[in-house]
Amino acid sequence: MREETYLNPILKRWRNVFSLALLGLLAATQFFGCNNSGSGQDVMAKVNGYKVLGSEVDKRYNSQVAGSPQKLTQAEEEALRLNILLQIIDTQLHLQQAEKLGVVATDDEIESKLNQAKAPYTKEEFEKKLKDQGLTEADYRQELRRSITMDKLLNKEINAKVTISDADIQNYFNQHKAEFNLIEPRYYVAHIFVTNQASGQDSQIPGKAQNDAEAKAKIRSIYNRLESGEDFASVAAKYSEDLDTARNGGELGAMPESQLKNTDPSTRDAIQRLKPGQFSDVITVVNPVNHQAIGYRIVKLIGKEAAGQRDVNDPAVQQWIRNQLRTQREQVLRAAYDDVLHDKAEIHNYYADQVLKTAGAQK
Repeated sequence: MREETYLNPILKRWRNVFSLALLGLLAATQFFGCNNSGSGQDVMAKVNGYKVLGSEVDKRYNSQVAGSPQKLTQAEEEALRLNILLQIIDTQLHLQQAEKLGVVATDDEIESKLNQAKAPYTKEEFEKKLKDQGLTEADYRQELRRSITMDKLLNKEINAKVTISDADIQNYFNQHKAEFNLIEPRYYVAHIFVTNQASGQDSQIPGKAQNDAEAKAKIRSIYNRLESGEDFASVAAKYSEDLDTARNGGELGAMPESQLKNTDPSTRDAIQRLKPGQFSDVITVVNPVNHQAIGYRIVKLIGKEAAGQRDVNDPAVQQWIRNQLRTQREQVLRAAYDDVLHDKAEIHNYYADQVLKTAGAQK
């Protein structure tokens, strides 16, 4: 049983709320000049003596807005820089704690993760992907070092402390039994999609098809890769032009039977003919208004669940509940852990001070 079937709560930390509040505040005020925008070597904050320079914030800012077709307003730009600065402060607190505990990333761990990231792409495609995000490979390695180090820290300090008992699972099931009663069958589907039209996201898609002939050639090449035994999820991650699902191996999540009935007939018929693990031939995707082809897709049936009440002894149900409870407890512990790190740290956010002073001066 897949996680999309049931609840998927996302607990937000209070700092995210604070960031949104800042966005509203800044949108309502005018900002100071570009000399204070956080560029260059200005010290924007200090975290236990570590200096956060404007150049560090600039690099992350440029990476996040790379490829965006819409230019941010000055208020939006400043709010984004504030949010990035808060993220850097949090990251530094974790990195400093990881160093104290001796759980920093090793070179071998970084190299392994880098090779995994490169695997779906050619050398040229990977370099272009980094360039489009305003990053060099050295930048990417540094990000991997931070990410792996933080994962190791959280595994040691939080994840290892969470245990889920059989009684916990039974209690959760008893309290949410109705949620495990499927009123109709569910299909779990993934797809690889290629459009025959240009879009504003072309720079983010290696080998983007620009017309119908290129789209047909690309989807047929993809089909041949699948026929030769390549993994569907890996091919989707590399070639699908549906960026929202490509990062998840093309997975569309749980699709109730009623939703499947309302999809386009070609896709619906293809899915209903498939057995779990099989993928379809190339399907033409048609605009229902003008009946013109807008692209092509290949769908894969990952699995199917029959309607009815699920039992707590179902291994899939137990695993879903275990994951749900673990996620909830880890999020609570993470929020508490971060607050303790902040309480013990010496933090100076000069940029936030400057924003508030400037807003007050313009009243």
